Amino acid sequence: MIIIKKILLILLLFVSFSAITVLFYKFVNPPVTSIILLKEEFTLTSFLSIKNYNQKWQGIQNISAYAPLAVIASEDQIFFEHFGFDFRQIEKAIKENERRRRIRGASTISQQVAKNLFLCNDKSIFRKAFEAYYTLLIELLWSKKRILEVYLNVAEMGDNIYGVEAASEIFFHKSSLKLTSAEAAFLAAVLPNPIKRKVSRPSSYLLRRKEQILTQMELIGGLPFIKEKLR
Repeated sequence: MIIIKKILLILLLFVSFSAITVLFYKFVNPPVTSIILLKEEFTLTSFLSIKNYNQKWQGIQNISAYAPLAVIASEDQIFFEHFGFDFRQIEKAIKENERRRRIRGASTISQQVAKNLFLCNDKSIFRKAFEAYYTLLIELLWSKKRILEVYLNVAEMGDNIYGVEAASEIFFHKSSLKLTSAEAAFLAAVLPNPIKRKVSRPSSYLLRRKEQILTQMELIGGLPFIKEKLR
């Protein structure tokens, strides 16, 4: 009985702490993400003194509307309709993965935010369970606009390059507010593998993927669609 009480207490503390943290990040921009910390192998000293990665936080109002439109067209076309999970894509991925070597993912933007902020790239069932939990918390406590804003600032878009502002400055020498539709599609095309797919050295696949995303951007409604959703 004592053990059960201790387990319940630990669960209560975890739920309380995680909910408070997610609620806090609704209003405050995360100073760093778990993915960055794990990749960079930060010590406390290096975290406080030296920034070994490129990231410049930018509010969504100061990012070109083409950027959220591109990531939605590329990663999660029913982003504004689901509550964190695209069950049709999950079912499709399961069926496809039964007959292919290369595993196809089905993570929504909300799931990717949960993983980037709080978890790691481990593919264990325990990590997926925590991802589902944090995804539900994020969907419950944040607006869709906030989820997109965080995603656009924490997604890795090049080796040690996080967020569209840093990526735009490095690859296109301009602010993310001035990104064109083609440039935004290029950045979205490197997801979810920005180490293998490089904007600076685009492969034929990346060029085709960019064109596909541009087509999808128009098919889902273009700028009028995203501006209405983010109003």
